[in-house]
Amino acid sequence: MSNKLEGKVAIITGGASGIGEATVHRFAVHGARMIVIADIQDELGQKVVESIGSNKCSYMHCDVTDEEQVKNLVQSTVQNYGSLDIMFSNAGTVSNSIQTVLELDFAAFDRLFTVNVRGMAACVKHAARAMVELNVRGSIICTASTNASCGNERDTDYNMSKHAVIGLMRSASKQLGVHGIRVNSVSPFIVGTPLLYRYLGTEAEVEQLFEPCARLKGVVLKAKHVADAVVFLASQDSELITGHDLVVDAGFLVK
Repeated sequence: MSNKLEGKVAIITGGASGIGEATVHRFAVHGARMIVIADIQDELGQKVVESIGSNKCSYMHCDVTDEEQVKNLVQSTVQNYGSLDIMFSNAGTVSNSIQTVLELDFAAFDRLFTVNVRGMAACVKHAARAMVELNVRGSIICTASTNASCGNERDTDYNMSKHAVIGLMRSASKQLGVHGIRVNSVSPFIVGTPLLYRYLGTEAEVEQLFEPCARLKGVVLKAKHVADAVVFLASQDSELITGHDLVVDAGFLVK
């Protein structure tokens, strides 16, 4: 068993499914002392805790669009476990309609930005405050997307939100470096997750749809690959890396 995260206390938002769930499991394998899953999917979150064990993992209901809930999440984690070393701010959502510029639904736009941008900023803010107060040289990781590096023929609100995440990460990394806190992001290409299956079909159908877009052949991008990138950014293996967006895309963005 690896000890890359030995003794560390981590929060993973959106940790009940998809990339978040895969990262919870990888953090446990790498020796994290306690992983706090924050999500609004209570039943799924409790199942993840049961699969790992309550001695290594706990669940807390948290809607990241409510700053008070985020603040309480961080404060409870520190009170219960004595520290906060890693924040993986991963909770997010996708466009529920085509959302082209000519047909923008601003009610849907606002809902998405409240989760993907405001919620992300709240998690970074309160995690950073706790780390500064505790004098912890922590690691904050945000989930961005390859969409943050390019445009798209649809999903304008989602693309804009992920560009904003990169801006947040870069600003926070400059501001928090003086405290020894590293801030980075991970940008996956399309990964089969329950959220995506809801819109695009089964796991096999999603993989078949997007596999031709990858330059790197013979491997299919899965949540576990993104989780391993997050482990790297959370650990001392990336001790001098901050302000960086780590792309995990099988070469999709290669020109």
